[in-house]
Amino acid sequence: MCAILNVMTIIIPAINAGTFDDVSARLKKIETLTEWVHIDVADGTLTPNVIWHHAPDLLGIATPLKIEVHLMLDHIDARYQEWLLPAVTRLIVHLEASEDPSLLVDKVKEAGKEVVVGIMPETHWEKSRPFWNKIDGILLLSVSPGYAGQKMHDNTIEKIRGLHEACPSCILEVDGGVNAENIKVLAEAGAMRFAAAHAIFGEEDIGKAIDTLKNF
Repeated sequence: MCAILNVMTIIIPAINAGTFDDVSARLKKIETLTEWVHIDVADGTLTPNVIWHHAPDLLGIATPLKIEVHLMLDHIDARYQEWLLPAVTRLIVHLEASEDPSLLVDKVKEAGKEVVVGIMPETHWEKSRPFWNKIDGILLLSVSPGYAGQKMHDNTIEKIRGLHEACPSCILEVDGGVNAENIKVLAEAGAMRFAAAHAIFGEEDIGKAIDTLKNF
């Protein structure tokens, strides 16, 4: 089963930006407020939109934050290697984008990176079962991939609860639509990590927004 390193609730600010300048600006806003950051990457192959997705930009980055990169890219088996960068701690790869997810997970782990498997809202959580013994978490995408600020899909709570009951030791991360109104019920269902974009960067006081999510 997935080893639980920390069962405490972890709030991870999520950056969904069009340019690397925008990514860098948001990183600066949170560097003293959190330990982790979630950076969305999309080139239009797995999403209807295109946002920043140029891996070499991260070669020159200087930040104390631990970075998890959410690779919303199709045909990821042939593309993950460009994201195995010193600044990146964790890769999130989608089961739906891989022809051989088991091999992909093994390759990322062999490269010394943490790996989380992501599943789309329409994908049943059972699809993640074969990977429970070798991954560092499961990301449940609770909105359609792509745009920030969407409303969470209705099946999210049931999906988290079912996965948590089947694998209590699995680390579950929710991405999409997380806010101060729903984080408590998400945590009660079994989620531990919460990637939040609009609920943090859409607020005037980012530090207060993060604290509000932490102290649900």
